[in-house]
Amino acid sequence: MTILTYYIIGTLLLIAYLLGSIPSAVWIGKKYYGIDIREHGSKNAGTTNMLRVLGKRAAIPVFALDFLKGFAAVTIVDVAKFDAYFDGGPGTPDDNWFYVLRFCALLFAVLGHLFPVFAGFRGGKGVATLFGGVMAINAPLVLLSFGVWFVVLIVTHYMSLASMMAGISYPIFAVISPRVNKVPSFLFFAVVLAVLLIYTHRKNIKRLLNGTESKIYIWRSRKAREAMLQTAQKDEQQEFEDAVEDLVEEFLDDQPRTNDEA
Repeated sequence: MTILTYYIIGTLLLIAYLLGSIPSAVWIGKKYYGIDIREHGSKNAGTTNMLRVLGKRAAIPVFALDFLKGFAAVTIVDVAKFDAYFDGGPGTPDDNWFYVLRFCALLFAVLGHLFPVFAGFRGGKGVATLFGGVMAINAPLVLLSFGVWFVVLIVTHYMSLASMMAGISYPIFAVISPRVNKVPSFLFFAVVLAVLLIYTHRKNIKRLLNGTESKIYIWRSRKAREAMLQTAQKDEQQEFEDAVEDLVEEFLDDQPRTNDEA
């Protein structure tokens, strides 16, 4: 493997990270709605929070852009085939190596979404980006996982639970698929991605166990969503006012009393 090969691989991974760092939810929220989505709802810069706070009109383009980030990050890995090391000739790596490169590119894209350099390293959970990347790697398995996601969402209305169940089902489908179940790198990274997805939802898991996780109703009317947003804003304002009152009371209690008060 030559220095040029290392340079190409490093450049592709850097591009994957920069693609993942595009904060579509943050930019769309600020540009068209005048809010930082990270300060509302679950404070997560992703499709689910956009849907919960601003509705489908805001959530759909965010999902599309995040999906394309993952898809593009994986697809551009094929550029490496132009390098002599990967030209398919005698002694060159087989497709197993390309699975490794594709999954590495996807991981960098997801890391970019989690810690975006263009948004102060405060991003989302990377579900849509992950979805786009694995779609580029193996579409049939993703469609099966999407079926699991859809069923769980319709039954429970928990977007987080649906995402985690879809992530868990992905390596299971990979194991039973005759096309990839003999590719060690594919199975390994399928498990890694499932674990990463669950890890990014650890706060949601706590809320699910405590019964405080918010539900998503995709077909809820716009007026209902606006009412939910107004309620959330009022709750945030009330929490702020209560915090100020507590600080004032603590400050007054700490002041030395006068002789008259004594």
